[in-house]
Amino acid sequence: MSEHKYPYEWTLKDANFTKDKGTVFSCFSCGGGSTMGYKLAGFDVIGCCEIDPKMIEVYIQNHNPKYPFLEGIQEFAERDEYPEELYNLDILDGSPPCSSFSMAGSREKGWGEEKKFREGQADQVLDTLFFDFIKLAKKLQPKVVIAENVKGLLLGDAQSYVNDILLALDDAGYKTDYKLLNASKMGVPQRRERVFFHAIRKDLTHETTDLFGDRPRLDLEFNEAPIIFSELADYQGAPINDFKKQAWDHRLPSDTSISDSKERAGMKVSDFNTCYVFDHKVMQTVTGKGEKGSLLFSKPIHLSKTETCKIGSYPLDYQFGKDWGYMIGMSVPPIMTAHVADAVHDQWLKPNK
Repeated sequence: MSEHKYPYEWTLKDANFTKDKGTVFSCFSCGGGSTMGYKLAGFDVIGCCEIDPKMIEVYIQNHNPKYPFLEGIQEFAERDEYPEELYNLDILDGSPPCSSFSMAGSREKGWGEEKKFREGQADQVLDTLFFDFIKLAKKLQPKVVIAENVKGLLLGDAQSYVNDILLALDDAGYKTDYKLLNASKMGVPQRRERVFFHAIRKDLTHETTDLFGDRPRLDLEFNEAPIIFSELADYQGAPINDFKKQAWDHRLPSDTSISDSKERAGMKVSDFNTCYVFDHKVMQTVTGKGEKGSLLFSKPIHLSKTETCKIGSYPLDYQFGKDWGYMIGMSVPPIMTAHVADAVHDQWLKPNK
């Protein structure tokens, strides 16, 4: 692990959060994945906005933010006033819920529909939440806006949403670019691909405009060595049930999920998103199914809690409550955010930049 800037195996009690790089406010904060990334990079995360009471309870327990807000982004963006410190942020961060654009979902068929989703069990039109977030940025005017979303946002008809996002951020006073990043090249033990939008306030862009366009220049090239599953495995996960074991017994190395094995076993094909984990490969993306969304090819077991923490680059001593697998699967890996935060600080926020 010495070849990686940030170790994927770490604890909160031993972490050194310097809080000397600037201030951050986190929207759609979930259990605190991105928050830990900013803290690892030396930022002070002073508050959060989260709609799910269970999630913010976990967030407060682990981070004790100065300004926690339990409400949806729509309501928060409509407030008439905010604490003074929120008008002087270095970074406004957010990961708007993204299932509408996920390749695993219905995509275009579900765009514009009001849905009740797990975070807060509230009815919301998911594909408009990004613009509520931008509305907040227009009010607070932080130096930098960072937003993370799924790879599907760059595919097919969803590209029109990207153009709308760029226009909205331009109207809010920002020059914006975006880049698809792969967590496996950033010291995270999973192949998680996510789009990171990075926007800088126009009055700060005098030396950051690319010669070939009006987008701000930010180097987000990361090439850390991949981490295969056997490097972190403890093989202590819960056994799979007897029904899945029947399919697992028919597995072949060419299978990607247990659905392939079920088809070969003559069973009803299902569990397309329950993927095999191979010892000699980097693991696929951890999803909202958490440890139950993956099962080992070498042993008929799911991921253990410790393995899932490492794969998500969460600290081993994090206080999750009961939903640890779901929380890790829904969060931005802390180390992924830490690398982006480093780049933003060193190239945009650092004095004399």
